[in-house]
Amino acid sequence: MSSGFEEIMAIRGRGMPQDGEVTITGQDPVFSARFKIGETTANILAGIGVAVTDIHEMKTGRRQKVAIDVRHAAATCQSSKFLSQRATDGNWKAVSSPSMEHMRSITQPWQCKDGRWYLPHFNLPHLHDRVIGVLKCESNADAVKKAIAKWDSHDLEEAVAEARACGSIVRSNAEWLDHPHGKVLAARPLIDITKIGDSDPIPFPKGERPLSGIKVLDLTRILAGPIAARTLAENGAEVLMVTAQHLPQVPEHVMDTSHGKRSCFLNLTKPDDVATIKQLVRNADVFSQGYRPGIMDKHGLSPEQLAKERPGLIYLSISCYGHGGPFSNRGGWEQIGQSATGICLDNGDERPKLLPASACDYTTGYNGALGVLLALARRAREGGSYHVRVSLCRSGMYIYKQGKVSYKDANMELTDAELNAIRIESQGGHGTLKHLGPVLKMSETKPYWDRPSPTLGSSKPEWL
Repeated sequence: MSSGFEEIMAIRGRGMPQDGEVTITGQDPVFSARFKIGETTANILAGIGVAVTDIHEMKTGRRQKVAIDVRHAAATCQSSKFLSQRATDGNWKAVSSPSMEHMRSITQPWQCKDGRWYLPHFNLPHLHDRVIGVLKCESNADAVKKAIAKWDSHDLEEAVAEARACGSIVRSNAEWLDHPHGKVLAARPLIDITKIGDSDPIPFPKGERPLSGIKVLDLTRILAGPIAARTLAENGAEVLMVTAQHLPQVPEHVMDTSHGKRSCFLNLTKPDDVATIKQLVRNADVFSQGYRPGIMDKHGLSPEQLAKERPGLIYLSISCYGHGGPFSNRGGWEQIGQSATGICLDNGDERPKLLPASACDYTTGYNGALGVLLALARRAREGGSYHVRVSLCRSGMYIYKQGKVSYKDANMELTDAELNAIRIESQGGHGTLKHLGPVLKMSETKPYWDRPSPTLGSSKPEWL
């Protein structure tokens, strides 16, 4: 097994699994990228398989075999790209938003007047407008390029942060590791699991699936957080997504990351809705959120506050920069994680280049799910409430650490045959969808979603 998998098992804290229990097949490159997207993701997914097996063993006394294909693991990091919807004429059509295509065209590295590169992020409308407000230019690639060329990179980074928008200097990995924030993250594990309260041991509920009876409240949007909760759903957890009608969303990501869940509307700015969230927490096992640090505290939904409401709660926090360093209060996205940690710089040639897959987002989501699984098992053994923390930048550092790989073809893709082997169809509020199914293979507890991706707000805010 690779050193990357050994690092995952060190977080588990129970040594390596027995020979033959875990099988990882295949190797990178899967895409035209200099980093081992497939092997890195496969390490974490295999770790999830071991954690699920630990729970299965607690419930049944039996272990099981875990298998993951590196190419299938890589495919999950482009998951929404492989989503299609059956049209009225019976043909399959890709699901994509024109606004996302525009966002990608301007969320790129641009050169500053000091010669350094800077990546501004334009994903959601309000964040887009804040960056444009700083740059004072039109929203197109040529205008953004010219505006950024007038700025010193550090001045621009600070100005965008001051505007509560998102962006990052494109740093080298060595520069990041020497940066005060990089130093803080390097001293922390990939998945940070902290005991924050006491409770009696809480055994896993009876049921056929590893997470049968486990209730997850999911207050996250756009990739990493939804992936964490979706992974718990594919192992039997009941997941209730919470969002508000006014919050911007990306339709293809909502469709693709919500399999196995229900969805309700609750607004954090309304006291009655916050009271409903707290009522749901009292019967929940897991609370997952991806808001900027400090937001949850304002609403009385911090880890410590909710652990008092519900002793034994597993609280998952997902962020861009992680906690404790000077950048902790900054928001961020996939591309920020790549730019800050050295991936974007080293993936390019004449200019920095983003990966062709959302590797920081998906690995962070899987890391979050793995942390929750480990905390649930610890709760069953010894009791306690736990705070699990993962971040895009810490995941980026893990990806970088796995080393580089060379590729020959600038347009490498998974074949239709490979994709069709892991695609499934489902029918629900979005009509008939074709999408990737769970790719982790388990010998006794096959991962699957027991309900289709819902339309937002289609369920009441209650547990089944």
